[in-house]
Amino acid sequence: QVQVVESGGGLVQPGGSLRLSCAVSGSIFTIYDMGWYRQAPGKWRELVAAITSGNTNYADSVKGRFTISRDNAKNTVSLQMNSLKPEDTAVYYCKVNASDSIYPCGNNYWGKGTLVTVSS
Repeated sequence: QVQVVESGGGLVQPGGSLRLSCAVSGSIFTIYDMGWYRQAPGKWRELVAAITSGNTNYADSVKGRFTISRDNAKNTVSLQMNSLKPEDTAVYYCKVNASDSIYPCGNNYWGKGTLVTVSS
């Protein structure tokens, strides 16, 4: 089974920065794509940023402020968050689409989330 673990969340002031990291482990065949989602209380979970091969995409609300990157050798994906706003407050989840022995054609694996709070 594939394990997905996020880290880097915490409390930050508006305008500050945080860097989230996601570590993927297990008997992985291939990681196809990786992404960050977030969910604020009372709201739907939304895509923040995703990366696959050489392509990235971002939610309109974070374009120009957030940057997603991946290290294929280490099986990690990071989200650099700059110019944070109170509305960025949410639990951030890492999602990985990967194949393994159980799902050789691929499956989505989710981390348990890391809380980001943007407040003065």
